[in-house]
Amino acid sequence: MGAEFRVLGELRATVDGRDVDLGPRRQRCVLAVLLVETGRGVSVDELIDRVWGTAAPQRAAGTLYSYLSRLRGALGGATLVNASDGYRLAIGPDDVDLHRFRRLIAEARASDRDEVAGELFRQALGLWQGQALSGLSSPWLDDMRSQLEQERLAARRDHVDIELRAGRHAELLSELTTEATRRPEDERLAGQLMLALYRSGRQADALRHYDLTRRWLAEEHGADPSPPLQEVYQRILTGDPRLAGTTAPVPRQLPAAPAWFTGRRRELAELDRAGAISVIAGTAGIGKTSLALHWAYQRLDRFPDGQLFVNLHGFAPGGEPVSPAGAIGALLDGLGVLVGARPVDLDAQIALYRSLVAGRRMLIVLDNAVDAAQVAPLLPDSPSGTVVITSRNRLSGLVKTPVPIEVLSEEESRDLLVRRLGTSRVAAEPDAVEELVAYCGGSPLALGIVAARAAVHPDFALAGLVAEFRDASTRLDALDEDHPMASLPAALSWSYNALTPEQAEMFALLGLAPGPDIGLPAAAALANRPAAALVRALERVSLVQQDKPGRYRMHDLVRLYARDRACHDLSSEQRTSALLRLTDHYLHSAYAGDRLMYPSRTPIELTEPVPGSRPHHHADVAGVVAWFDAEHSCVLATLRLAEEQGWHRLVWQLAWSLDTFHHHGGHVHDDLATWTAAARHVDDDLRGLTLRRLGTAYSRLGRHAEGMEHLLRSLALAEEAEDDAAQAHCHRALAAAAGLAGDNRSALDHAMSALRYYEKLDSPIQQANALNQVGWYAAQIGQYAMARSHCEAALAVLRDHPDPQGEADTLDSMGYICHHSGEHALALGYYRRALAQWRKVGAAALIAEVLERVGETHTALGDHEQARAAWRQAFEHYRSQNRPTDAARVERLL
Repeated sequence: MGAEFRVLGELRATVDGRDVDLGPRRQRCVLAVLLVETGRGVSVDELIDRVWGTAAPQRAAGTLYSYLSRLRGALGGATLVNASDGYRLAIGPDDVDLHRFRRLIAEARASDRDEVAGELFRQALGLWQGQALSGLSSPWLDDMRSQLEQERLAARRDHVDIELRAGRHAELLSELTTEATRRPEDERLAGQLMLALYRSGRQADALRHYDLTRRWLAEEHGADPSPPLQEVYQRILTGDPRLAGTTAPVPRQLPAAPAWFTGRRRELAELDRAGAISVIAGTAGIGKTSLALHWAYQRLDRFPDGQLFVNLHGFAPGGEPVSPAGAIGALLDGLGVLVGARPVDLDAQIALYRSLVAGRRMLIVLDNAVDAAQVAPLLPDSPSGTVVITSRNRLSGLVKTPVPIEVLSEEESRDLLVRRLGTSRVAAEPDAVEELVAYCGGSPLALGIVAARAAVHPDFALAGLVAEFRDASTRLDALDEDHPMASLPAALSWSYNALTPEQAEMFALLGLAPGPDIGLPAAAALANRPAAALVRALERVSLVQQDKPGRYRMHDLVRLYARDRACHDLSSEQRTSALLRLTDHYLHSAYAGDRLMYPSRTPIELTEPVPGSRPHHHADVAGVVAWFDAEHSCVLATLRLAEEQGWHRLVWQLAWSLDTFHHHGGHVHDDLATWTAAARHVDDDLRGLTLRRLGTAYSRLGRHAEGMEHLLRSLALAEEAEDDAAQAHCHRALAAAAGLAGDNRSALDHAMSALRYYEKLDSPIQQANALNQVGWYAAQIGQYAMARSHCEAALAVLRDHPDPQGEADTLDSMGYICHHSGEHALALGYYRRALAQWRKVGAAALIAEVLERVGETHTALGDHEQARAAWRQAFEHYRSQNRPTDAARVERLL
């Protein structure tokens, strides 16, 4: 039998789908008592007391039996039973709306999920059809009706709490206002209305309702508001962020994952190892956002509480970077906090945001930040979440070690093109692809532009694209698209436009600097002002990179953009003056270094440094060698620049200033290139010297015929001018060239001629060097006695006229003479002294040659381990100096 009974409203019973006539009022009261006590027997005395109370008639028991009999007939004989504990209805609790209500309420309060509890409360409260036990009256029933109303109100208050947590304050506001008017004594209701008003942006109304409640309580009961209501009031008064808490959907704000992401294993691993805050820093178009999003999508399981994403527009077309207030607003939007529920004060909004993310495993991506000040207010206090920031600025104040993102490797660049264009198309034109990869320099944005243009015309050869990129002056134009987000020049312009005027000028001037990188002293000469702060500011926004301490470089495409800005934003006079200062800086620094490395060398005359050139001061020879090692490629590039500019005297002077370093360091190819450049536009007064240095460079490279040709031309000019010093220098150079060509007898003849000239000139140091040269070549043809006497004479002169290079060279000769005279232990002593001297003057090339001979002497002594150790050192020197023939010879010895 199916039966349903209603208590929460007018009493009703439905049995087998039909409404039952429940009879007169007292008979309905009997049924109401039995329904309230469903599942428990009620005795006759209890029924009489609950139905009539003190007004029970004399024959109440008989009347009660009559009612029960009629109810049994109306409801069915099996429904109303008389058991040992009294009368009860044979029905289940869920057949009565009251008991369903209580069950649903209990389940709701036991649930730890608001969405589940809210639905259970909604179902329970939906069972009420008006006033409970409507139309029935007795002392017991009246008390029960009041109790049930309290149960309903308590359930309603619990349900409203859940609704408020879900952010439905606006929907509740009207109903709560009406209820509060009817029930001014309900302080919990007052607190809920105040909260709904506050979250709707009506803080004043919320405080006003508190004041009304407080006065009502004082007037009616002489009491103050309860502590919970006072706490709500205080929180509203102070804008406590906890009042704005809502239960919103889990935010999933990440933009789509990058479709053609390539490489970046190192950066991904660094992000995995990073702590709660990571900064991905790099230049425009390098792929910072793509890296952040790719990593985020790979790690979504680490952030079950959601992902927030805000573009801070730190470097973007037009407008200003997003303010902290705007960014906090966007984050609160993502967290589901309605505008009306937010405090007005920014600090309170920040506190609210931090409270909402505290303890939650969330990812917050702050994209394209301009500086630390923009980001700092957006960082949560809780370590449970993760913040990933992308910026052209390194934001070093926020994290100890940013995650720098560099260019893609050649392999990764090709892989990106394969992903975009397909394997077959890339494989069909390997040479064109190689050129495109080189021109893009590993920039993902540049590669993406190239790939997009190629994809538009799938039938076009990639070689056609290469032609557009080949000319450096138009390469940026080839990477400029209509849409600013797909244009490399546009992306770089956003960084440039964010610079101060001084920083912008420094950036443009660095685009003119000819070397692959630049040091701070050279940058200061270029700008004619202290440059450290300016260059470091450019580094912070990733327009330059510091690969080595104090050395800064630009990506090739960034350099092209900087050069373009220099041409547009600086006058021709500004550009020329800057390059002259830089050239003079390198020239005077190199010349001073050469004088320290080879003090006995006949000097040349330089003009005074131009104002602002700031030549480098060298403390000692070791400092000179370190300076040349760092600046060598820049000085070579400056020499080429000087030739392009027509500053021919400066070209020659730079070649001269590099000569000793080239000789000591084994830079034979660079030596030939610099003297070749010098010879192209040399003045007549310097032609002989230039031919001599050029001939020496050819000879050291093994191009003996060309070397001898230039040296003989130099000698002819010296003889024509009757210049004894020049003739002496030429014969000495010819001796060295002949020796390198294997003609030791001619070498000895030229060395003897050089010695005669130096003796006439009364030049002790040059005379000592000539004596040593005679001794060396005498030894080469086996005349060891003659060799020894000349070298010992050279050392005697050098004791009175010190020359570290001449002494090292002569000690080396003595070691060779002793070795070939069978005096191996004595030879090692000379060699060790020679090595010490060569190390003092930083002559790595000559150190390698002495080490090779040391190995030979150890072998003669039978000490093969010592020989191998010396040869290993010599081999490493030769290899680092790009001297493959010498390296191969020593490798065979090993």
